[in-house]
Amino acid sequence: MQISVLTDNNAGPFTQAEHGLSYFIEYDGLCILFDTGQSDMFLKNAGFMGINLEEIDIIILSHGHFDHGNGLENITGYTLLCHPGCFVNRYRKKDGSYIGLKNTRAELEGMFRLITTTEPYRISEKIFFLGEIPRLTDFESLTTAFLFEDGTPDFVSDDSALVLLLPEGLFIVTGCGHAGVVNTIEHAGKITGINSINGIMGGFHLKENDNQTKLTISYLEEHGVKHVLPSHCTEIAAMSAFHGKFGNKMIKTGDIFHF
Repeated sequence: MQISVLTDNNAGPFTQAEHGLSYFIEYDGLCILFDTGQSDMFLKNAGFMGINLEEIDIIILSHGHFDHGNGLENITGYTLLCHPGCFVNRYRKKDGSYIGLKNTRAELEGMFRLITTTEPYRISEKIFFLGEIPRLTDFESLTTAFLFEDGTPDFVSDDSALVLLLPEGLFIVTGCGHAGVVNTIEHAGKITGINSINGIMGGFHLKENDNQTKLTISYLEEHGVKHVLPSHCTEIAAMSAFHGKFGNKMIKTGDIFHF
């Protein structure tokens, strides 16, 4: 399996960065574009990296935030898979700024072959989209910094992830991990029937070295996860705690990982 980082918060030597996430994943005979960042930067960086996005078989939108899906307006004609809750209007609590998608569901239906599901979706023999992830742990997804248009709390129930079945165990790719890293892994195990976790990569949405971060690290240690690669919305204090335990490198645009 190969994962190429087209968009992330940190720039590589020859690629640019923005606050956002986009991965190009090659596995099980498929090419998957996982999120598109917030602009056309994923396209520019793909060009610098020699990646032909015309080879895309399917696009996955992890959740309906601007920094993961606004880049969709720069590409069209593919199958797009996501949770149906991705298209709501949503805002930050602190300043009321809009953080939802730029394009409406109707607009995206005109641009893509849209598939929406709250249930797990089998993309291929070895690749699953998790659908809606149950929030079962007592230390994740307890608070939120987001609101719906009517002022009620938005816990980003549309947050999902991609699961790839490797010979060494499950490899999970998250966009922001709003559902919680542990909740996501537990759901992946339930869906696939596989308990061995080879790796997890993407946004973990952890900001401090707090109780949630510590319990997440403990869980990953206890389950012997080999590859732990937080990025994007994982901030410095939490990132430092992960590095102290797992020695993970800071992910940059232009990075290419082989598993």
